[in-house]
Amino acid sequence: MSGWRTIALTGAVALVGAVGTLLAGALVGMDPGELAHLAALIAPALLMTVVAIALARVLLAKASMRQGMAAIAVVGAVASIANLVVLARQMVVDQHDATTLVVLFLYSAAAGVGAALALARSRSRSVERLAEGARRLGEGESGTRIGELGAGPELDTLARTLDEMAERLERAQERERDIERTRRDLVTAVSHDLRTPLASLRAMVEAIDEGVVDDPPTMRRYAEEMRRSMAQLVAMVDDLFELAQLDAGAIEAETTRARLGEVVRSAVATVELAAHDKGLSLVADLHGTEDTACSPRLVRVIQNLLVNAVRHTPADGSVRIEAQRSERGLELVVIDTGEGIAPRDLERVFEPFFRTDPARHGSGAGLGLALAKRIVEALGGSIRAESEPAHGSRFAVTLPAA
Repeated sequence: MSGWRTIALTGAVALVGAVGTLLAGALVGMDPGELAHLAALIAPALLMTVVAIALARVLLAKASMRQGMAAIAVVGAVASIANLVVLARQMVVDQHDATTLVVLFLYSAAAGVGAALALARSRSRSVERLAEGARRLGEGESGTRIGELGAGPELDTLARTLDEMAERLERAQERERDIERTRRDLVTAVSHDLRTPLASLRAMVEAIDEGVVDDPPTMRRYAEEMRRSMAQLVAMVDDLFELAQLDAGAIEAETTRARLGEVVRSAVATVELAAHDKGLSLVADLHGTEDTACSPRLVRVIQNLLVNAVRHTPADGSVRIEAQRSERGLELVVIDTGEGIAPRDLERVFEPFFRTDPARHGSGAGLGLALAKRIVEALGGSIRAESEPAHGSRFAVTLPAA
């Protein structure tokens, strides 16, 4: 159907040209007889134009770009010569003049064919580059880029579109590789960190089951150790579950709000015992922000920061949590006088499973700071770390005003 529409459109354009020719003849003073004679000459040419277009569409449907453009140039020249022959036979053009014009038309045809072949050669090379680029992309070479072709706006637009698609594909593949690396790290880290509490639980359960221990003091000590191991496992599973929710984008719009004072008190309560056992000074100074509305998820952020600070602060040190309002919103800071973080590790402390000292074995799988960062960013805020080795660390959280 589209082919016939093309032929009809071309025929309509040719008809408009024929009518325009007759009008021009009338304007220059041709009498009705001359106009009729001119129309009789144009009518066969118009018919042959439509026929030539129909034949060319069939014959050139599978032709290359070079063949097609050369054929167009030849058809134009042949049509001009045919019109000239008709005019000569009608005695409108002198025979000598007609011969001269035929020679000139033949020269024009040769020049047109040459120009068409040169242009088609340039276009063909550009199309070949596009085809090669598409083939390499299809084979998985996402780094393939076609670049500027200089072959006209249409082909240049196609090249830019393919390059943009390749760039998006490369980013998607990189994200997929990152996810796969994270998955492997998850399996490795969790497998390693599950061994200690599980081995401890297994040994104590077997000792009790086999009657190796049965005196009340030892049983109480075993029960305490088992409770501690279970707490480690529960904390690890909770971190993994919440991190998976954040990664999957499953944070729903919150419908409840909490007071900052209550959030901080809840987070501090989880580390008070550990801080007391180490002789640490644990201070909270909220500077009048106690009634500020905030997300209940902030409890987990502050708790993870405090746990990290208490764990890495030696005995008789101090851990402070401060809050204040600023032009940027609500700012929370956790400061400790602990061992600090080496400059080379400072940029990586928020990566999942990262530990500044791989030889140090502690509870958890290195997810606390990563989880805190994910929650803060999900709430539209930012978190940053500053540290000086042997002098302590400072973690600052900025949240937009509610």
